[in-house]
Amino acid sequence: MIDLSGRVVLVTGAGGTIGAGIARRFTDAGALVVAHNGSTDGDLRFEARRVAEDAFRAHGRLDAVVNSAGVQPVEPLPGMAVESWQSVVDINLTSAFAVTQAAAEFLPDGGSVTHIASIEGRNPAPGHAHYSASKAALIMHARAAALEYGPRLRVNTVSPGLITRPGIEEQWPDGVRRWHDAAPLHRLGTPEDVGNACVFLASDLAAWITGHDLVVDGGVTARPTW
Repeated sequence: MIDLSGRVVLVTGAGGTIGAGIARRFTDAGALVVAHNGSTDGDLRFEARRVAEDAFRAHGRLDAVVNSAGVQPVEPLPGMAVESWQSVVDINLTSAFAVTQAAAEFLPDGGSVTHIASIEGRNPAPGHAHYSASKAALIMHARAAALEYGPRLRVNTVSPGLITRPGIEEQWPDGVRRWHDAAPLHRLGTPEDVGNACVFLASDLAAWITGHDLVVDGGVTARPTW
């Protein structure tokens, strides 16, 4: 196991299924985790500044950030309200921009920022136009941030595939079956699978990795689409 003892990591969206798994894996690696799951209403930039500053002041340092806050509503694109689109973009994309910008003031040289994107950032699904677009933009934001903050900070994304959650087999049996059939590893991912990727990217083992999108999907995107 990678040892991150003594390091402080801020995880946004830590109350969600994936965010909680990420927080657990950082804790298992010895890091002190600042778990944030607050509202994204109001001034995102102001809230982000407060979260980053509070984490730094409480512990005297901030070594890494994982932007895991996000939503995944299902809504057909024809007839989608601008308000629905904007809400998803604000939560999934703008919040990561704001947190990254704020945290950069406190992260040390060699600090790490990881956004949780999605394989839907490259392969959209019906009803997820706003979600897929926000995740595609998140991948590009990380690449742009890696370019502009380097060499001081490393910025990457982790793009999960379908992650298990309580009740998913009962709620979406056909989708789960199709995923099992399509994925070479024949299982859904776990929140800890995503957390392991985040721990790696925040560690010294990834010291020469930035601007990269690490896909964690059991190999499902390796299948031909024709």
